[in-house]
Amino acid sequence: MFPARRLRAVALLLIFAWFLLPELQNVIPIWIPFLGVVALELHFLLAGLRERSTGLSPPAREPQAVDLSDFGGEEWFEPALVRIDGRDVWLPATGKSEAELLELIEEARERLRRGEPAVKPPVARPRPPRRRLLAPLEGVAAVAVAGLVLFVLLPDRGWNGLERDEQLRTERLLSDSAAAIAGHEADVRCDAEGQAVGVVQHSDGLAEIGGRRAYVTPAICYRLHRVAFEDDEGSFSETARAIAVLAHEAWHLRGVRDEGVTNCYAFQSGVELGQRLGLSDGTAARMMRQQLAENAIYGRSAPAYLVPGECRDGGELDLAPGTDRFP
Repeated sequence: MFPARRLRAVALLLIFAWFLLPELQNVIPIWIPFLGVVALELHFLLAGLRERSTGLSPPAREPQAVDLSDFGGEEWFEPALVRIDGRDVWLPATGKSEAELLELIEEARERLRRGEPAVKPPVARPRPPRRRLLAPLEGVAAVAVAGLVLFVLLPDRGWNGLERDEQLRTERLLSDSAAAIAGHEADVRCDAEGQAVGVVQHSDGLAEIGGRRAYVTPAICYRLHRVAFEDDEGSFSETARAIAVLAHEAWHLRGVRDEGVTNCYAFQSGVELGQRLGLSDGTAARMMRQQLAENAIYGRSAPAYLVPGECRDGGELDLAPGTDRFP
């Protein structure tokens, strides 16, 4: 019982931690913890069905194993039910001869006449300290782990967990990086309120075509903050996506309206942008090549963002036709 309960608690805590800690999400696929929980619950179900299939009868009136463990001894394994002065009385009869049983009956009758219990209650044997303290300690441990995640680990995660000066520092860097692509001053804001971009707007970024103001989601800002100031490349695909989004909005600020063309330019400029944020040339190039390769997949649901056929090495949209690397 106790090991099964611990396994269930550990499995649930792992699920809880997976959803709250990006580091676990980057290392462990979501199907692994869920498969573990499902397998554990199936084990409990099958164990219960096997127990039912043995034909065990429901609890009877006679003392059960836990009663024997806590309040009695072996003499209660086969108790005898006798009727004394109109009352049903259970007597500890295991191993007793007929004469000894008759003596127990007489003692029980005398006790009943005095208004006492028919059988002197055995002294309860105290459980070992470990068993008494185990369940509370498990609960305390679970609460401590949850508290550690909620109050120690989580406050340092996410855009809203950054100090305001760190947020401003990141926005300045992103603005300068976007300006280098746009060719003029840029003001990139991290839309923490979700008024311009985010889940509701179904967009990671938004920019004024040919203007100065652009918005990106807090998740994009935080990922780029981690790259630039914490030397944390994080998840390859997430970082690549964040760089591509910023470069994409920067090209809109430059005046490019067509989404597919903007993506093509963004994947190429993203290499230099990634280097500006602290990535190596090789890493930034691999990230943008991944974004270009995945564009064909994402473009199926949003054809407007699919890069044109000329988005290739030596094509009309190649920003550096004199080189053999694209993007």
